[in-house]
Amino acid sequence: MKIDIIGDVHGCFNEFKALTIKLGYNWENGLPKHKNNRILGFVGDITDRGPSSLEMIATVYNLWKKRNAYYVPGNHCDKLYRFFLGRKVQISHGLETTVAEQEALTGKKANHYKRQFMQLYEESPFYQILDEGKLVIAHAGIREDYIGEYHKSVKTFVLYGDITGEFLPNGMPVRLDWAKEYKGNPLIVYGHTPVKEPRKIGNTINIDTGAVFGGKLTALRYPEMETVSVPSTMPFIQEKFKTFD
Repeated sequence: MKIDIIGDVHGCFNEFKALTIKLGYNWENGLPKHKNNRILGFVGDITDRGPSSLEMIATVYNLWKKRNAYYVPGNHCDKLYRFFLGRKVQISHGLETTVAEQEALTGKKANHYKRQFMQLYEESPFYQILDEGKLVIAHAGIREDYIGEYHKSVKTFVLYGDITGEFLPNGMPVRLDWAKEYKGNPLIVYGHTPVKEPRKIGNTINIDTGAVFGGKLTALRYPEMETVSVPSTMPFIQEKFKTFD
């Protein structure tokens, strides 16, 4: 299996397109296609905060429908899905940008993106086990003992990480460094927590390099284990990046 796994895009479509071109994809009929039949993977959070969330929805959906991509939802995807269901959610932390894009459309066009996203979300697993169990894609990562499980605690973990229920003074949840403790054989590719450079520790790699916060958009080429990045065009926000001891 040859797959290029893309970090958190967050509506940064131009960076996504530039990254796929750098990875060797040609764009045909509005979609990236690789001459060597490589496919794409997404760690979730394809929308919110950036300028082109609906374009990302359409692109990922159409790739997924053609079986040219694997997708897992992130916490922003989960919140957008609940919004589309009509649930009461806070229109904040980036969701407001996707909602504004959606509300600028009318009639069938507005429903078109909504239907695409809801189908993508409903028919995709919380995390992907690929390459005969050697590769796992999960938005915020996954504990070794959770691999193969699909109960509520697993969903919370893969969407939000190893949260404690406590909060930092800035309102962000306290998250434990699960990757430091991971001893499993499958490679875990994840995002969720922005870091300035891809963070490889043990058999885990975080490829969320903060594209929407002015960092980079990064892909992991598997099985080559090479990372490829393009710079972001968004303003740089230092405090959004996590550092580890």
